[in-house]
Amino acid sequence: MSSSPQHPAPTPSGPPGPVAEDLALYREKFRRRLPESLDELHGPTQGVVELPLHMAWSGMTSYDMSKPRQRMGLYRTVLHEGLRDDLPHYLNRDLLVQLWPVLRTLVGRTVRTVWEDAFAELASRTRAAA
Repeated sequence: MSSSPQHPAPTPSGPPGPVAEDLALYREKFRRRLPESLDELHGPTQGVVELPLHMAWSGMTSYDMSKPRQRMGLYRTVLHEGLRDDLPHYLNRDLLVQLWPVLRTLVGRTVRTVWEDAFAELASRTRAAA
């Protein structure tokens, strides 16, 4: 179909209103959970970590921090499912910064964007690793 005054070509746009609103609410859900600073994150760096069911509702509940895959899985789960009070208890600032270049590829786009927008240190760590 050609473009004419009677049938103008469609113009590209963002997502429709309700979809954009849902996405904004989804982003806000993760923003509200963020700590004020990465320095608030004092979670464990070793041992076995047991997650409560409100975070580990569909998978592992126990993570051995000496095993890289389990450590990464713990961080992914906490970033997606953890509440504001959970983050300082289960995440460790130095470990999060160290894991971020790989971890950012394992979390959803919204989680990744919210954390990198809030904490320049994570975004710069990503650029440095690239």
